[in-house]
Amino acid sequence: MRVLITAGASGIGYAMGQAFEAAGYDVWVTDVDETALAACPDNWTMRRVDAASESDMSALFAEVSATGPLDVVCANAGVAGPTAKVEDVAWDDWKSCVDVTLGGAFLTAKYAAPIMKTAGAGAIVLTSSTAGVFGYPNRAPYAAAKWGVIGLMKTLAMELGPFGVRANAICPGAVEGPRMEGVLEREAAAKGMSRDAVYEGYAAGTSMKTFVRASDIADMAVFLSSSGAGRVSGQVISVDGHTENPDPKP
Repeated sequence: MRVLITAGASGIGYAMGQAFEAAGYDVWVTDVDETALAACPDNWTMRRVDAASESDMSALFAEVSATGPLDVVCANAGVAGPTAKVEDVAWDDWKSCVDVTLGGAFLTAKYAAPIMKTAGAGAIVLTSSTAGVFGYPNRAPYAAAKWGVIGLMKTLAMELGPFGVRANAICPGAVEGPRMEGVLEREAAAKGMSRDAVYEGYAAGTSMKTFVRASDIADMAVFLSSSGAGRVSGQVISVDGHTENPDPKP
C-alpha cells in the first residue's frame, strides 16, 4: 500500500506519515521546506514540490503513476494566511493563501483522480479546518479556502464514487505546534490581547477545553483510508474537541 501526503514534512502531514507507516504503508511526502524534508525518515520517499504549482504536481504524479499503485492521497498543504480585518487584507495575501490551500487541494485531486479511477479504488483525504464550517473573524482568506476544500471534497465524492474512490475531509481544530503558535501571536496582536489569553479562548471554545494533537488528525486520516471506513465518503469529520465558539475572547 502507498500513501502520498502533501506538506508532509512537518506538523499534521508529518504525523500522518508516521501513522500511515505504522499502518503498513509506503510513505511519499512532498513539501517546499527542503530542510524539513531532509529530516524525514530515510525509508520515506521525499520530493520538493510546490502544491500550488501545476508543473510540479503534474511531474510528481507522473512519477507516482510510473512507479506503482496509489492507494491514498492526503491533500494536506495549506497556509495560515493573514490575520486582519477583511478591509485590511492585501489582495496578494488573499491569493497566496487560496492558491496553496484550495488550489493545492484541487491540483492534488486533479492528478490523483485518473490514477485511482484506473485502479478502481482509492481514498482521498483532504485537510480542511473548523474554519471551513464556521465563519472566522479576521481570517477571511483562510476560512474561504477551507470552505472551498469542503465543496471540492463533496464534488470529488460524487464524481469518483462510481469508480470505487472515496473522498472525505478532516476539520482540525486548534492543533498544538509551531504553526498554531504563529496564529496565536498574530491574533493576539490584531486583537490587542496576550498570547495566553488567545490560547485560553481557543481552548475554552471547545467542549473538551483542550487543543488537539497532530496525531489525532493523523489517526483519523488512517481510519478514513481503511476498510473500516469502506462506505464513508463525502463526509466532513471534525477532530477538534467539539468547537463551540470560533472567535476566542479573553
